[in-house]
Amino acid sequence: MIKSLGIKNFTVFQDARFDFDPGLNVIVGENGAGKTHALKLAYSVLAASAEEGRKPNAGSPTKAILQSRLGEKLVNVFRPESLGRLARRKQGRERCDIELKFDKKTLDVSFSFATQSKADVQVEHLPKAWIDTAPVYLPTRELLTIYPGFVSIYENHYLEFEETWRDTCLLLGAPLKRGAKEKRVGPLLAPLERAMGGSIELDKNGRFYLHNATGRMEMPLVAEGLRKLGMLARLIATGSLFDKGCLFWDEPEANLNPRIIKDVARCIVDLSQSGIQVVTATHSLFLLRELEMILESQRASARFFGLHLSDDGVSVKQGSSVDDMGDIAALDEELEQSDRFVADTASA
Repeated sequence: MIKSLGIKNFTVFQDARFDFDPGLNVIVGENGAGKTHALKLAYSVLAASAEEGRKPNAGSPTKAILQSRLGEKLVNVFRPESLGRLARRKQGRERCDIELKFDKKTLDVSFSFATQSKADVQVEHLPKAWIDTAPVYLPTRELLTIYPGFVSIYENHYLEFEETWRDTCLLLGAPLKRGAKEKRVGPLLAPLERAMGGSIELDKNGRFYLHNATGRMEMPLVAEGLRKLGMLARLIATGSLFDKGCLFWDEPEANLNPRIIKDVARCIVDLSQSGIQVVTATHSLFLLRELEMILESQRASARFFGLHLSDDGVSVKQGSSVDDMGDIAALDEELEQSDRFVADTASA
């Protein structure tokens, strides 16, 4: 579990700190406020460590290996022309500093790079162990329809797609869990399958289908909102979201209708209460309110982060309730529209 993320001079962030809840974490802000950047940064560090730790005969972390792997992962996930482009742009040279702390102190890491850096970072604090559970990143678009052959094409050609797509496709293709873990999967999977009206199947030719009472439907023919649920269902069924893992989900409400957003909100909270650390980014008032109501009914804790744009960069307000985030313009606009609608209806 991530305890905190400290950022100095990274993209839109001048000096920011995120103190995470072990369960649910919700990052809210306007477009351009850095929500996705915060998710991708934390994900990149975890993924680089987990990928190296899964290699045969992987030894303990060394600075030489980690400096190369972290730089490579950041470039592949963010797709800048060079690593230094991720450092906040000012006059002259600037240095970017990143620090992640975990519940296990042996995993703590800090590193930096400058505006002129090409590929490698400079590791200041070396972790004593690799992360043993791969993180999961869900982008704003679904990936089930592009899955057939995508990983092979990605690894053998240069494609202008961020590496999170390739990482998630690898997890989508993992075999289903059986035995004791299958029993643990059931309670998390059931509400998603009810919402989709069926289950997700992967055939031997590498194509996904929605299997329901009337048969199998090719994934491109399924509504996009249901495909997003299907992606999450598949990751649960394979066990990718299990055993103290971390899920990063960027704008889960994208292309979903309110009924399905309610199902997604329920699933997010259920995952966060089952041992998965969930970090999600949104600017949807509907999703935020739904999460609030579910958390209140379950008396569950969460952490809320409000990202605020200014001339000096993005500042972070955070706390255990939505009120601690400060005023978010995107949310205020939705509230103001509701007030105008009520006022116009009353005067009609």
